[in-house]
Amino acid sequence: MNVRTRGIVIAALVCAGLLGAAAAATVSRATVSYETPAVMLVRADGQSVSLPHELDDGRPVLLTFIFTTCSSICPLTSRTLEEFQHKLGSEAARVHLMSISIDPEQDTPARLSAYARRFHAGPEWQYYTGTVAASLAAQRAFDVYRGEKMSHTPVTLMRAAPGEPWLRIEGFVTPDELVDDYRNLLASLGSPARAGS
Repeated sequence: MNVRTRGIVIAALVCAGLLGAAAAATVSRATVSYETPAVMLVRADGQSVSLPHELDDGRPVLLTFIFTTCSSICPLTSRTLEEFQHKLGSEAARVHLMSISIDPEQDTPARLSAYARRFHAGPEWQYYTGTVAASLAAQRAFDVYRGEKMSHTPVTLMRAAPGEPWLRIEGFVTPDELVDDYRNLLASLGSPARAGS
């Protein structure tokens, strides 16, 4: 089954409420290096920011690509991040969660702010939009571009620190699995953030 077909099948299972074991069987993890494009994005607070600067602020990063009118993959991914934040408790303040829109023509900062409230995003979870060119450059750099927004697939990217490789998680993970992935990634570095938790 190719990536596009798998994404459509998973989205259909989500809509039918039948995700359960089917999703768990389709989760894959890989360690990957990416080169961050030097593009400017617009945060939901209206500030123009450099993507490399946002990614390299010193904190561990958890990165997803979403769009606010999505009714299948994005709400489930965002709900997982919401629970991830909750499960980390005060430790969540040390993690930079980033969600970049793949539909920047529709996803204005105001729309992203409303979406963030829907999923109880804390201050460490920021949403980004920008030009179509900037969004496409980010999607291509992180190998999540699938031709158009309706073909996107669930991908979560996690990095322990600037300069480190990324953990690429394809498929739907549970919040508990995501917390385990995060802790294992930090432990593999002997991270001070892990030691202080």
